[in-house]
Amino acid sequence: MTELARRLRRNTEEAEEQVDFTPAAAPLAEKLLGAAQEILARYPAGRERSALLPLLHLVQTEEGYVSPAGVAFCAEILGINKAQVGAVATFYTMYKRRPTGEYLVSVCTNTLCNVLGGQEVYDTLTEHLGVGHDETTADGRITLEHAECLAACDYAPVVTVNYDFTVDQATPESAVALVDSLTNGERPTPARGARICSLKEMQYQLAGFADPREGAVGDGVAGAPTLRGVRLAEQHGIAVAGFNLDTPITKTKPAREEQPGKVATAVQAVKSAAGAVVEKAGSVAGKARGSKTEDPQVRTAALRNPTASEPAKPEAQAGATTAVAGNAPAGDGKPAGDSPRTPDPTRGSEEEK
Repeated sequence: MTELARRLRRNTEEAEEQVDFTPAAAPLAEKLLGAAQEILARYPAGRERSALLPLLHLVQTEEGYVSPAGVAFCAEILGINKAQVGAVATFYTMYKRRPTGEYLVSVCTNTLCNVLGGQEVYDTLTEHLGVGHDETTADGRITLEHAECLAACDYAPVVTVNYDFTVDQATPESAVALVDSLTNGERPTPARGARICSLKEMQYQLAGFADPREGAVGDGVAGAPTLRGVRLAEQHGIAVAGFNLDTPITKTKPAREEQPGKVATAVQAVKSAAGAVVEKAGSVAGKARGSKTEDPQVRTAALRNPTASEPAKPEAQAGATTAVAGNAPAGDGKPAGDSPRTPDPTRGSEEEK
């Protein structure tokens, strides 16, 4: 039994709360329940659904990917449906939907890395390993993928193993040497970052648990581009005023007064303005009628006709009504209201024609 399996089983044996799982989720629950409950305890009551991301990483510690059983386990422990879990698991590329190798080797093929040879590195590994993107070698050791960006343009092109930087300014030769070492069961020292571990062990860390290996984060050294700013500051005598290297880092954020967001502030301003308009309209209507009314329709009518007198009809409208009423019925296909045609003296009469 691996150290990771022992830690997960110990957490499960110490779990106090028991949850009834369906047959689909029960096998994983037997192994992961304790760690899952520890993850849930990080979130306030009623906000446990926020634990879905680390729970999905926890599922991958056991099977190397998010299996249907893993989806069921996450859904049941959070009280949500499997479709909601699947929507998240299929959105992020770090959640694998099929079994993945012990080592996930990622090659950046984005703009800068590509220009500096990243695509050549990836193509060489594809031919050397006999696999393509998101495919695993026959021995189950290595899964190869090309990544859109690994956030290390100053070391381009870069190759990571299980999301830790392993080869900076990679060449096809250095990349092949790396995968050969991994295939032979070796774990070479990375260019930067923590000591290489298996993908399942990395998923345990991504779930929010510390790396238990002593000195695991001390193997890799900081590269020259990372230290460039520090070196320039030393050369020019630049320092942060009042900086003390021995000052302890606070582990909790200081309390702060909650401030409403921009949208909430805008909505409140609109409501206040609308309330002021309604109040003013009611005041005007009340003065006109002698008392204030709460009926919006009555209040609007009062604003249009404050004296409540019979409104006078416009002269143009009255004239138009009279003219239409006085028209003779149309019997020759002409619209009502048309006047007789005026004879044209230049054309002669109908009888002359």
